[in-house]
Amino acid sequence: MNGKKLSELLAEVKTLEVKGNADVAVTGVVIDSRQVKEGHLFVAVRGSRVDGHEFVTKAVELGAVAVLCEELPAACAEGVTYVRVANTEQCVGEVASAFFGYPSKQLQLVGVTGTNGKTTVATTLYNLCRHLGYKAGLLSTVCNYVDGEALPTVNTTPDAVTLNALLARMVETGCSYAFMEVSSHSVVQNRIGGLYFSGGVFTNLTQDHLDYHGTFENYRDAKKRFFDLLPNDAFALTNADDKNGLVMVQNTKATVKTYSVERMADFRAKILECHFEGMYLQMNGKEVGVQFVGRFNVQNLLAVYGTAVLLGLDAETVLVGLSEMKPVSGRFEAFRSQKGGYTVIVDYAHTDDALTNVLTAIHSVLEGNGKVITVCGAGGNRDKTKRPKMARAALKQSDVLIVTSDNPRFEEPQDIINDMLAGLEDETMQRLMTDEGKKVVSIVDRGEAIKTACLLAQKGDVVLVAGKGHEDYQEVKGVKHHFDDREEVRNAIGN
Repeated sequence: MNGKKLSELLAEVKTLEVKGNADVAVTGVVIDSRQVKEGHLFVAVRGSRVDGHEFVTKAVELGAVAVLCEELPAACAEGVTYVRVANTEQCVGEVASAFFGYPSKQLQLVGVTGTNGKTTVATTLYNLCRHLGYKAGLLSTVCNYVDGEALPTVNTTPDAVTLNALLARMVETGCSYAFMEVSSHSVVQNRIGGLYFSGGVFTNLTQDHLDYHGTFENYRDAKKRFFDLLPNDAFALTNADDKNGLVMVQNTKATVKTYSVERMADFRAKILECHFEGMYLQMNGKEVGVQFVGRFNVQNLLAVYGTAVLLGLDAETVLVGLSEMKPVSGRFEAFRSQKGGYTVIVDYAHTDDALTNVLTAIHSVLEGNGKVITVCGAGGNRDKTKRPKMARAALKQSDVLIVTSDNPRFEEPQDIINDMLAGLEDETMQRLMTDEGKKVVSIVDRGEAIKTACLLAQKGDVVLVAGKGHEDYQEVKGVKHHFDDREEVRNAIGN
């Protein structure tokens, strides 16, 4: 990419001091000093673990011609331009967006936020648009895509520089649409700063990430801020069935639209039939068969349908396209044991609300006297307060609960399991186990837990393996080991 004048990149930035040539040519923008090359602008961001200001000298040694910082170094290098601002994290998005030619303004960019459903909504929108013949991009937890090209992902929402680089590639490839998951972290950390959204979608809100946000109110407000920042020519599509749905759009300048399964809304649906293979729905008065299962997926599909229509796509064409969409990998993904006659569901559910939704969906299609066996754990070094809630939610709708390891990270798996089991010690949970014969087992080894669940399952039963979904690793003591729930399930059922 050709260089751009530093002054052009700072057009939307309030500077406090400029020391050096403001018109120096910049050939790249980076926030990681290790990636600096000759001609780059290095932005010193104060991160949660590392302060970029400690690496200004290193960045200059590697060839940075300009530095954006909050405090000037004791000794400024000759020939290098230093720009001081109040908060680098707040302006890196604007700088990156300017460098890459404001790519978000050249696309119909839609952000999807909420606790659960982000990946399903964003990915299905991406798949739908491509299925209908449009070029599109996707930024998600599972993988990033520039039209058909898959690019690995690290965070739900990449940093501002990576984000704009990916959007610029989408523009170069001829994409008309881009869909991205917007995490609460990315809003707080200004990773989406400088982006222009055509629309925003809210799925739902339940407790998660309190290890980072501290309180549920902070978490909610982080999500809400995304809608507060939408421009007045954008749309804000919100879930009217969620108690925070209308809270999210209270102060938005965007045009508010709603979707619902329970009440009047701009986009409505009801379930006519439901099986493990899919559902038959009525959506805004039209009947459609889909390959998704569960009420929570009806809401996800309504979000997809509403977004597509608000983007200007033909409603009838969208419904036909939805009937041909498949669920996202690791989201209510069903495996049938031919020998045993039972079904295994692999799902990413890793909150109490998500577990409730998936188990409710299973019970809605469970036939006869079939039992439900649930395998789940909780991630280490994350919100500990949700662990007992997850165990309670799982046991309420399961006949057998096997508590196991998830991604323990730097915690001991047994300690995490103990935190979950503590949620089952009250009188209500004990009564469930006594009166209804519900059983609870803990098996630290996740592979053994899945195998045990499948050995316990009989004809007509359903095994839910929850928590990891699409992930193909387990993180233990900072090391990622290959582990895929879907592979373990296939091996256990002998398919």
